Amino acid sequence: ISPSLLSAQFAAADQVAYKTRSTKPMERSLRNRLTFGPIMLLALFVLLYLDQWIEVHTLGQVQTSGHSYGFGGVGLLILLLIVLPIAVWELATLFAAEKVQPYRFIAVTGAGSLVIHAFLTQFNWFKPVAASSLAFIIVFVMLFAALRRAWVRQTQEAIHHMAGTVLAMLYVGGLGWFLMALRVKHSYKSNGDAKFMGSTGILLMILLVVKFTDIGAYFGGKSFGRHKLIPWLSPGKTWEGLCFGVLTAGFVGLACAPRVAHISLAQGFLFGVIIGGIGQLGDLLESLMKRDAEVKDSGHLIPGFGGVLDVIDSPLLAAPFAYLLFSLF
Repeated sequence: ISPSLLSAQFAAADQVAYKTRSTKPMERSLRNRLTFGPIMLLALFVLLYLDQWIEVHTLGQVQTSGHSYGFGGVGLLILLLIVLPIAVWELATLFAAEKVQPYRFIAVTGAGSLVIHAFLTQFNWFKPVAASSLAFIIVFVMLFAALRRAWVRQTQEAIHHMAGTVLAMLYVGGLGWFLMALRVKHSYKSNGDAKFMGSTGILLMILLVVKFTDIGAYFGGKSFGRHKLIPWLSPGKTWEGLCFGVLTAGFVGLACAPRVAHISLAQGFLFGVIIGGIGQLGDLLESLMKRDAEVKDSGHLIPGFGGVLDVIDSPLLAAPFAYLLFSLF
């Protein structure tokens, strides 16, 4: 056998081995997604069903604006109090790569307090102190972080600790506040007709819009993607995929509008387009932080998905924009 033929055979064998090694992680990731994805969806639906069940069976216990309701958002509160501390911990790990070290326990306490604050806004007795207590939580976290640094008699990097603690709290807990506020929000027009009624359907609408944006962007990019969106930040995203994903989100919003919200079909389509685009912005924002920290995922808690922050970043960032849109509609 000639040396050239042997060299060609070895090269072919190396190529086959490389393809085998590269496809195995992809197959394992896909298998994990197909396994853990339905488990997470099942847990979500159970908590949202519990949320709706409690509201129905406590009808009349909450009195506001001359109307009576049940306790809204209990299931969502449980969900957020489980996942947000983990997300804060993962975010603090990303910050630590740049020597910004938030006090994790203080940030977790602040994020949880913000979500509980949003939950309490549905009660008349809490509304007079809602604004002042919200400001108190934010200022208290900042001051507590400063006192924590002073406790060990160190002034070095005090600003890093304070800023990192407040940012971690606001990024996770502040965005979570809007998600909870959407759930418990009830507003009426001047003639007394319902303008917006918070429900679990609203939450599902946001989640469906955001996730179908990802699905549409993936298949649109695979089929038609030619022009990179931001190659230095997220090489896999394309303009064609983004457009296809946003259109998909618009049609999902249109389909959800008559079932979960007091909005027209046109408003539902507009809502889907805007929230879908914001969800993609959330992906890019986290990609920016992960690139800075030089990590692929925010964590490894959920096989196939990465960390909790990788899963909830888009819905969290979309929440304040959804709150604004429903207020305007």
